[in-house]
Amino acid sequence: MPARIRLQRHGKKNQPFYHIVVADGRAPRDGRFIEKLGTYNPLTNPATIDINFDRAVEWVKNGAQPTDTVRSILSYKGVLLRRHLQIGVEKGAISQEVADARFNEWLQAKEAKIASVKSEAENNARNTRKSRLEAEKKANEQKAAAIAAKRQAIIDAENAAKAAEETAGEETAENAEA
Repeated sequence: MPARIRLQRHGKKNQPFYHIVVADGRAPRDGRFIEKLGTYNPLTNPATIDINFDRAVEWVKNGAQPTDTVRSILSYKGVLLRRHLQIGVEKGAISQEVADARFNEWLQAKEAKIASVKSEAENNARNTRKSRLEAEKKANEQKAAAIAAKRQAIIDAENAAKAAEETAGEETAENAEA
């Protein structure tokens, strides 16, 4: 049975964390494996992928079949592109320097794209926090104004009651004198 490059699930319930492993195709998902190539954490934004690049290229070159998810991860990290360029070098279509230049160019573009996604996510989070804080301040001001209005109404009612008592007291005093 050929070797498979696949994910091995770890982590708690609803908090997946994966190891990228090379295993025999007959081995169970979380069972015995030949070599651990890296880790994959889908909970971060963007997903965190740590992989031993050289070993992954070597396994793919030697015929290990990645699963669909691992294939997309390897493509994202450039392992499949590196293998493709290496095949071109072996066939004599391009030189090693040209292959390295193409791969480095792709890698720089990919890193710039990832950095822009991270900065955009940070800006969105910052703007969301800022808008929530402003909405909370506005709500607190409205609550404070409502409380102040209630207190003023209570004070006005007490002053009116005192004034009514004083006028009633003065009227009783005038009636008593008369």
